[in-house]
Amino acid sequence: MKQLPRETVRLLSSAQVITSVTNVVKELLENSLDAGASAIDVILENYGLDRIEVRDNGRGIAAADTPVMAMPNFTSKIQSHEDLEGLQTYGFRGVALGSICAVAEVMITTKTEDDDISTQYTLNNQGSVVSQKPTHFGQGTTVSALELFKNVPVRRQYFSSTKKCKEEVKKVQDLLLSYAIVIPDLRLTLNHNKVLIWQKIKAANHRDALLAMLGSHTVANLLPCHHHQEEAEIFLEGFFPKPGADVSSTSTLVPKKTFIYINNRPVHHKEITKLLRQHYAAQYHDKSAQNRYPIVMLKIAVSPASVDVNLTPDKTQVLLHNKEALFTALEALLVSLYGYRPSGDAPTEQLCPETSSKTGAVEAEALRHVTNPNLEEPQSRRTPNGDSSPSAADDRTVKRMAGGDETLRSPTELPEETEKNADSSRWRISSEEWSKGTALTDPVSGEPLRPVTVHQISAPIGAVDDGMEAGKKTGNVITEKRVALSAFDLIGNRALRAPQSALALFEKEARLEVLRENPAAGLQEISMAVNDRWTNLMEEERKIYEEKAQKQVELHHRTCAAKLAHSGRAKERRSVSAPGSKRKAPFSNQQLLDELFSSQTHKKPRSSPPPPPKPSRPLACCLSSIRSRLRRLASYRSEVPAPPSRGLRLINRLASQSAWVISCGQRLMLFNPYRVQETLLLQRLLQNHVLPAVTLQNPIHVTESCLGGSDYTEALCNMEKQSPDVNGRMFISDPRLVANGFKVTLTPGHASAGRHLEVTALADCVPFLGLEDLGEIVTAVFRRKAKTVQECRPLKVSNYLQSEAVRLARKMPAHLSREDAEVILRRMEQQLGENMRTCFHGRDLVHTLCDVPQNDEQARALFQPLAL
Repeated sequence: MKQLPRETVRLLSSAQVITSVTNVVKELLENSLDAGASAIDVILENYGLDRIEVRDNGRGIAAADTPVMAMPNFTSKIQSHEDLEGLQTYGFRGVALGSICAVAEVMITTKTEDDDISTQYTLNNQGSVVSQKPTHFGQGTTVSALELFKNVPVRRQYFSSTKKCKEEVKKVQDLLLSYAIVIPDLRLTLNHNKVLIWQKIKAANHRDALLAMLGSHTVANLLPCHHHQEEAEIFLEGFFPKPGADVSSTSTLVPKKTFIYINNRPVHHKEITKLLRQHYAAQYHDKSAQNRYPIVMLKIAVSPASVDVNLTPDKTQVLLHNKEALFTALEALLVSLYGYRPSGDAPTEQLCPETSSKTGAVEAEALRHVTNPNLEEPQSRRTPNGDSSPSAADDRTVKRMAGGDETLRSPTELPEETEKNADSSRWRISSEEWSKGTALTDPVSGEPLRPVTVHQISAPIGAVDDGMEAGKKTGNVITEKRVALSAFDLIGNRALRAPQSALALFEKEARLEVLRENPAAGLQEISMAVNDRWTNLMEEERKIYEEKAQKQVELHHRTCAAKLAHSGRAKERRSVSAPGSKRKAPFSNQQLLDELFSSQTHKKPRSSPPPPPKPSRPLACCLSSIRSRLRRLASYRSEVPAPPSRGLRLINRLASQSAWVISCGQRLMLFNPYRVQETLLLQRLLQNHVLPAVTLQNPIHVTESCLGGSDYTEALCNMEKQSPDVNGRMFISDPRLVANGFKVTLTPGHASAGRHLEVTALADCVPFLGLEDLGEIVTAVFRRKAKTVQECRPLKVSNYLQSEAVRLARKMPAHLSREDAEVILRRMEQQLGENMRTCFHGRDLVHTLCDVPQNDEQARALFQPLAL
């Protein structure tokens, strides 16, 4: 890592300013991607204002580079300004970490492949390392930004409302979504307040990434396309809406799902977005798609030398060297997909003002030459080469309107040598004109030829069957059986469904997204997540669901009216039919159901003749031989000894419950793996978990009255301590104190002054932890002679660890596999023993069902009928 030269810094001239949580996440995310990370975790606390943490498994930072890793203009990605012509990384200026240090407290934990252990570095506001200590993290880098905008209260005040904070978290999720699509093999997670709210697993290709992020319903309406232009080395690929697809499923009211990438970098390009919207909306004759943004994933690959990304600090705006060539290639791709867009159907806004003005001027000049061949061209329109067209696009326009002739002269003025080749040049069609649909034109109007449209006679008004409107798809309507609704239809679940509300429609889609993001989520978590998303939903998207709900209500009313009318006609037909006529093919048990659901009394049906006997054939069988064989099998079974009991054995899982049937010898029992997992997690947390202690601004003085007397104070002072520092203070490093989140400092004094004890750090994850809990620890050590950490846990800490065990156990999958259940069963036998058969909630881990009988006498005793 080296410092950039002054000339390069002056040319880059970047002043990176952190103004939001999204800026911090974006800079740290791009640093992780440049380090070759394949898994990145983003953790937020209090919407990112208290803590922003980005973890990756990249290459890490070398120990030699750590002193200058956050200093301004120190970077390992480029060496000079000329390196931007071959840029392959997201970052290149070396100012991101320094800008974050200016507005937050930054700690960096890193480990390379060559390092034995990881190291945590604490940085000051200038980006210098002020302290370091070893940690237990694996390979990669973890950057933590604490107390964001603590020294800039105006920026922090902007996030004072909950609505703005939730919008910021949504922006972070959209940012991660854009990188998750362009890098399929990247694993991303987003956690907020210790809750996983969004995740993306590794995918094989771009389509699988889109499928995981946008859903199967949206991806089913997207079409993969690619285009290569050899002249300027432009590669275009991506997924575009299928021609003629439903507007609601292939577009949105906001441009957040129009993903544009240039050299794998997410960018915002208004001109490219406008071109995509114009060609997408041109295929619809109505105005339903005019103000919508298509769902597009466009990946553009050009030479790094032809792109300038050093425009804005966030690097989302770029300048293109060959912009016209890129627009020509993109328009050729869109025309081949959606067809030629006539000028009459185009929106009033054009793609590029200068390009549109040039094209319109050239077309007007061409029309003037066609109508008046003797008209001379103005000198200002001529180029140094003598050609009047200012660009290649204008040349193609002039040639297309003149029928392929470059001189735009009347056919009567063609020379004799030109007339010989007129027939051959007249039918010469270029591949570009053919792809745009402008090769063949009408000789009268000059417009491109359109496909022949077959006009069909529309149905007369009032000729729609069953009261349904023409052109409308029928919903859940019974069309295969033209009879009235009856009891059999109601029992068979063939009735019409009630229309759903806007909230129900949104909940149906949001539940699938929540389950896709977090498969282990419970019902309560899913409901809370859906409610939060509905609360944060924008007004435009909420109107879409309200319109869908209104359409369902109208369709339901029309369907009910049609069914009632049809039912009345069916009753009239049955009343006028002959009394002796019968159905040739009656419905299964319709008559019986009508009798059961009818209030009228009916006569008893006549006795039907008995059914014919079923055909049978006698088989040769000897009961005596069967009896003798059974006796031999019984005697053999009694001689073979029963296998020894192997402890608890798994049998099978109950289909309707999250419990398993196990056996212990001849006894059958029910086994709940989730309760066992909670108990095992609590046992492990009580033994090994260390509560992180946070340094107090004002240390708490510990007196003998707080602990219960001089004996308790003496027991505290006799615990394991570290060596004293230069001031004579000693830190009590006993695991029984440190694991419970206490950091106690002992300062020995003179005989008159005595010793001085104070608590300098406490665990902030446990609410209201204080000196009373420290007294519980000392009491356990002094009175109960507790030697382990588990025996010295205060009540508040034990309750906190119980809640953590429940939270971790809820992340288990809803349906455990047999291998996982067997592992939990074995761990219960090894770690819990025979005495512990209840969880910390007081519920049984194993419930006895019955004993399996060993012989016929025990079986008869179990199934003996009750004596009345």
